[in-house]
Amino acid sequence: MKLYRNLPAKGTPVVPPLSAQPAGIAQPMAIRLAVGFTSLVLLTLTVFVISRFALTNDYASGLSLIEETLSDKMFWSAVAVGFLAQAIDGALGMAYGITSTTFLLSAGATPAMASASVHIAEIFTTGVSGVSHAKLGNVNKKLFLRLLVPGMIGAVLGAVLVTQIDATVMKPFISAYLLIMGIYILSKAWRTIKSNQGEPRHVGKLALFGGFVDSAGGGGWGPVVTTSLVGSGNDPRTTIGSVNFAEFFLALAGAASFTLLAGTGVWVLVLGLVIGGLFAAPFAAMVTKRLNTRTLLILVGVLISAVSFFNLYKALLV
Repeated sequence: MKLYRNLPAKGTPVVPPLSAQPAGIAQPMAIRLAVGFTSLVLLTLTVFVISRFALTNDYASGLSLIEETLSDKMFWSAVAVGFLAQAIDGALGMAYGITSTTFLLSAGATPAMASASVHIAEIFTTGVSGVSHAKLGNVNKKLFLRLLVPGMIGAVLGAVLVTQIDATVMKPFISAYLLIMGIYILSKAWRTIKSNQGEPRHVGKLALFGGFVDSAGGGGWGPVVTTSLVGSGNDPRTTIGSVNFAEFFLALAGAASFTLLAGTGVWVLVLGLVIGGLFAAPFAAMVTKRLNTRTLLILVGVLISAVSFFNLYKALLV
C-alpha cells in the first residue's frame, strides 16, 4: 500500500511541473506590461519620425534631403552593414551589434557614432524580436526581470564612457574587444553544453557587464549574456527569448544616453542600418534553414575576428 500512498485521489488532474508544461498564450502581468510598453514605444517612435520629417520639410526640401542621403557614401555603407548584420543575427540569434560596429568602424565611423547608430537602430529590431518571443511564450519572467535593471544601468555607464573619451584613444581598445568577442564566438562552435536544472547564478552581474560592454563596444550583449547562460546549461529557448526581450530596454536606455551625450548626428547611419536589416530578413531565414549552428558560429567568429584584427592593425599604425 505504501507504493500508492502519494498518488493523487481518483479524478484529480495530474499537473506537470512548470518546466515541463508547454508555453501557453497567457503571460504573467510583468511580461504583458513589458509587451504593451514596447509596442507603444515602437508605434510612438515610428509616428514621431514620419511626422517630424513631414512637418519640417516641404516637398522640395524633402526631396533634396532624400537625394542628399542617397548620394552619401556612409549611408550605403550602413545599408550593407545592416543587411549583413541582420542576416547574421537572424540566423544565429546574436552578433547584430558586434557585426554592425565592426564594419562601421571599418567604414570610418568613430566608436561613439557606431555604437549610437547601432543602439538607435536596435530599438526597432529588438522591439519586434522581443514582442515576438513574448507572444510565443519564450520569455521567462524571473530571468527577464533579473536581467532588466542591471543591463540598463550597464548600458548607460558604457555610453558615458565611450562618449567622454577621445575616439582615437578608444578605437584600438574597441577593436581589441571585438577581436576577443569574435574568438569567443568561434570557440562556442566546439563546446558541448551540459544541462543545468538549477536557477542561473550571477545574472545581475552578468547583465551589468553585458550592458556595459554592449554600449562601450557597440555590441556584446548576446555573446556575453546569452552564450554564458546557455553555455552553463540553462534552457536555450527561454534564455534566448528573455535576453532578446531585455535587449530592447537595454537599447532604449543606451540610445537615450547617446542622444543626450553625443547628439543626433547619426541618423544617416541609423536609416541605413534599418533599411539594410529589413531586406536581410528573408535571407536570414533561408540561411537558418540551410546552415547548422556550428557552421554559423564558425563563419561569424572568423568574420568578426578578421575584420577586428584589421581595424586594430590600422588603429595602432595611426
